[in-house]
Amino acid sequence: MMLLSFLALSALSLGDAASIPPIAQGPRGGWYHEPGHPVTRLFQRGTPNPPHGLQTILDAFSGPFPPPNIPQSWIAALNASMAAGKIPNIPVTTMAGNGLPAYPNKLNPSDPSVCSTTYGCYAPGDLWNAPNGTVGLSFDDGPLPTSPPLYTFLKSNNLHATHFFIGVNILHNPNVFLQAFQDNQDHIAVHTYTHPYMTTKSNLDVLAELGYTSQIIADSTGGLVPKYWRPPYGDADNRVRAIAKEVFGLTTVIWNQDSADWELSGSGISLATVEASLKSWWSGPKSPGLIVLEHELSTGSVQAFIDTYPVLKANGWNIGTIPDVSLDPSKAWYQNAFNDTSPATSQTIIPGTGSPVPPGATPPGPSSTSLTSSISTSTSSSTPKNKSSASRLVQSSAYILVTIAGALVIML
Repeated sequence: MMLLSFLALSALSLGDAASIPPIAQGPRGGWYHEPGHPVTRLFQRGTPNPPHGLQTILDAFSGPFPPPNIPQSWIAALNASMAAGKIPNIPVTTMAGNGLPAYPNKLNPSDPSVCSTTYGCYAPGDLWNAPNGTVGLSFDDGPLPTSPPLYTFLKSNNLHATHFFIGVNILHNPNVFLQAFQDNQDHIAVHTYTHPYMTTKSNLDVLAELGYTSQIIADSTGGLVPKYWRPPYGDADNRVRAIAKEVFGLTTVIWNQDSADWELSGSGISLATVEASLKSWWSGPKSPGLIVLEHELSTGSVQAFIDTYPVLKANGWNIGTIPDVSLDPSKAWYQNAFNDTSPATSQTIIPGTGSPVPPGATPPGPSSTSLTSSISTSTSSSTPKNKSSASRLVQSSAYILVTIAGALVIML
């Protein structure tokens, strides 16, 4: 268990949440559940809020993650979905020697009943491709000290992006978060709280990773509850994606091209190589449209997008956020119903619905690079990403040590 001083529960906010009014559905809408949607009931903020600020949260909550007191409303929603047969009974994976999650008893990860994205399977409702001629602009792993130049560039070019944020990074970089949310009016999405391989987690752990990230986003935005998530390392299966969807209304977003910019944090790749890949996609075929895996993890990953944006712009792409490329004008195609009385449509993930990777998509599994991410501690430490299994093991060990060290610094 990793010691983390970071739990932002419903009674707290990173800033003065009351001073951040909810944004009406409009040009930047679509990334959060509309007021009154049943999912929003799971994230009611306590009133009155205590004095705001990062130190308030750090002082109030320190201990292991996930915490023992997961909100009962989340657990009840999970139990109800399980009782209704909406959460497949798929065993938890363990990390194998090749650096990838493996199922027990030689269970086939590509079987439609499992449908592991790590091994190149997608399920109905997964978002991999954008419409023809469209780029779904998104960045992972923020908010971090390396993020502001990206946000400044996006705003100066009248661009909006979807940011898949890590919960603990929001906690330790609240002002950077507010630059994306308030200044840029950008979209915020879930990238879990501690960036684990999600198929290695129990149902309750999955619940905590998604729930606490959604909670800290809601607490930091005046109550807006996100609707999209991207699994760390691209690792999800029918069990994980069903918990995300059935409990929290989260759509699983993958990608169809991997820039490998996450390797710039180490020595695995050069900036020139990353930029060459981006330029080839920006100037290449427009069918299917692009959802490229990009990061705000390092100065290099940010610079790669900034340097290649002129090519993207010159080639006439339509550039939108993830909700913009979700292929449904309502931008809520994954919800069963808007409220308790509106008609419901069945979209449950059930065994036997998985399919191979859609045309044009690059799976995150063994045939391509898998992603790792940086977790921000109180000292803003970063951990490089690496493809090899040996490097993954070293990275995982370093991540645990850095996280514990950050927690101890906070508690001291």
